[in-house]
Amino acid sequence: MNWNKLTDESQLAIIKEESAQQPVLIFKHSTTCSISAMAYSRLERNWNDAAGIKPYYLDLLQYRAISNKIAGEFGVEHESPQALLIHNGECVYDASHMAISFQALQQAV
Repeated sequence: MNWNKLTDESQLAIIKEESAQQPVLIFKHSTTCSISAMAYSRLERNWNDAAGIKPYYLDLLQYRAISNKIAGEFGVEHESPQALLIHNGECVYDASHMAISFQALQQAV
């Protein structure tokens, strides 16, 4: 799995553009939370690039302002950990905590 790091608010416009070509995952991860670590690990273990989803990783502790911007931009209340699937510029699926799974992302595409 090749994560793209989300480190700047300006990347949200790029993600919206990219999502017109392929679904984009934004995974919001708290590096000090064991549940977040488990969700992250499950995604990585089950990931299959053939699904055509481009994954972005957001470190919530370093970039909390970007997380707040994501919540406003896509109309999804912040949770941690959280997965948002963006397609055609809109959030078409979101999940948090143990509901985050690669299988659910595939079904939402």
